[in-house]
Amino acid sequence: MFNLFRTLARGAAAQAREDLIDRNALLILDQQIRETRAALERSRMALATAEAGDKAEGRRLAEVEARAADLEERAVAALAANRDPLASEAAEAIAELESEAAAIRTARDRFSRELARLRAVVADATRRQAELERGRRIAAAAESARRLGVAATPEDRATLTEAEATLARLRDRQAQAADTEAALADIEPGADIAARLEREGFGRATRPTAAAVLERLRSRAAAL
Repeated sequence: MFNLFRTLARGAAAQAREDLIDRNALLILDQQIRETRAALERSRMALATAEAGDKAEGRRLAEVEARAADLEERAVAALAANRDPLASEAAEAIAELESEAAAIRTARDRFSRELARLRAVVADATRRQAELERGRRIAAAAESARRLGVAATPEDRATLTEAEATLARLRDRQAQAADTEAALADIEPGADIAARLEREGFGRATRPTAAAVLERLRSRAAAL
């Protein structure tokens, strides 16, 4: 029995944790997006730094090769002038420069492959981050639309359905008030007899009559 209670307690705790995550899913997602965005920016900066370093190595290689070419040209001139000892010194320096250039090329080749891999990783992360942020905007809009009709907790603001019901009740009360005012006007003292006298032609007419309109039309026709 004790084991059963422990299992129930763990189950209740797990359910409560899942409910908490569900209720705060957008808040959690926003924080995760901020963290992944920051990580992506760090990756981009690291990639940019690596590419800048590779360009610097490229400039260094060009400088070493230029120095080697210059020394070789001068050594050839020294040999032509029978300055073999001087040319021999130049040859040693050229050999060192060529070894350095070869080491730089090997390192750059290896680094180039790693840079290509890093570019692919950053490009994929950039695409996924953009998709994640688009999905977040859609999820936020969908959640807002859902909350218009469904209250998540008793403390939530009124739903759209409740607001529509309130408006309907207000309109009903206003219609009833208008009907009451009209009924009161109909039962005012003298109102009914005054209307009957007017219809019989006694006193000033307060509303246009068909006879008056017809008489006006005949006058206009006679004037043509």
